[in-house]
Amino acid sequence: MSAARLLVRALRDPADVLDLDAAGWTALLAAARAESLIGSLAHRLEGQPVPKRVARLLEDVRRDYAYARTQALWEAEMARRALAPTGVPVILLKGTAYVAAGLAAGQGRSIGDLDILVPRERLDAVEQALLAAGWEWVKPDAYDDLYYRRWMHELPPLMHQTRDRMIDVHHTILPLTARPRPDAAAMIAESIELVNGLRILGPEDMVIHAVAHLFADGDLAGGLRNLWDLDRLLRAFSAEDAFWDRLGERAERHQLRRPVARALRLARRLYGTPVDVQLAGRRRLSDRLFEARLLARNGWGQATRKGLRLAFYIRSHWLRMPPLMLARHLLVKASR
Repeated sequence: MSAARLLVRALRDPADVLDLDAAGWTALLAAARAESLIGSLAHRLEGQPVPKRVARLLEDVRRDYAYARTQALWEAEMARRALAPTGVPVILLKGTAYVAAGLAAGQGRSIGDLDILVPRERLDAVEQALLAAGWEWVKPDAYDDLYYRRWMHELPPLMHQTRDRMIDVHHTILPLTARPRPDAAAMIAESIELVNGLRILGPEDMVIHAVAHLFADGDLAGGLRNLWDLDRLLRAFSAEDAFWDRLGERAERHQLRRPVARALRLARRLYGTPVDVQLAGRRRLSDRLFEARLLARNGWGQATRKGLRLAFYIRSHWLRMPPLMLARHLLVKASR
C-alpha cells in the first residue's frame, strides 16, 4: 500500500491505522507532511491510543496549527481594516474562510496566504488601500505583472512589509483565459456576512471554488488536502435541505458541472464522502489517472510517478490558456 493511500485510510477512519509498526507510522507521517495534511491528521488522531513518540509529535503539530489559525484570522482582520475606507467587502476564501466560519474543514488545515475575493471593478481601490496599509509587490518583473493583470483571476501577490504575510486578491476563481467562466458577481452577491464583518462564500459556491481550485486550475499538487477540504465541506453542507439540487444548479451556472461531478466521485472513492450519485455520475476510466496522481507519494514523503505528474502539469497550463498563448508563456519562462 502506498503511503498516500495509508494517509487516506487514516483520515477516513483513524482506528484503521492504530496497529501500524514503526515503519508504517514513519510513512504515514511523512506523507501527511508532504501533502500538507499533518494538521488534519493530528486532529483526526486526537485521543486515539497512538505510540508515545507519535502522540508527542502530534501534540506539537496541534499547538502549531492553533497558532497558525490565530495568525490567519488576525491577517484577515488586518485586511478588513485596510479596506474599510473603500467600502469593499472582504470575502475570505479557502483555509481562512473555513476557520473564520468554524467549519470542520478548518480543523488542522494548513493556511498559507490570505486569499480574498473582491469585485473586479473595485480592484484599483483595493490595490491602493492595501499599498497604503503596508503591503508591497513581490513580483517586480514586468512580464509577470502584466501576465497577472491581463489574464489571471487575481492581482500579483502582495506581501506585508512588517508581518511578512502574503495576500492574494482575487476577482474571480479561474484565470480569464480558462474555458469555464464562473459567475464571480453571483458568488459575491450571495456571500454570507460573519459577525465580525468579514464574509465567506455561500455553501454551494464554497464547494465549487474548492473544486475549481482542485481540478480546473492546477496540476493536482496538494490534491489530497483539497479533496479532504471537499469531504469536510460536503459532510457539513449536505445535511441542509435541497443542498444537492442547489449545488447542481450553481455548478451549471459557473460552467463547472463536470469538475464537480469528478470531485464527488473521487471524494466518495477515497474518503467515503456521502454524495449525490446522480450529480456525481458514473465512474470514468480517466478517474483512475486522477486517483493515481493524487496518490503519487512514497513512504518517505517523496513524489513518485514523474511522468504522470508532468502530464498533469502540462494539463494545468492547457486548461489555463489557448495553445499560442501557452507556447509564448512557456517560452518566456524557459528563457529566464
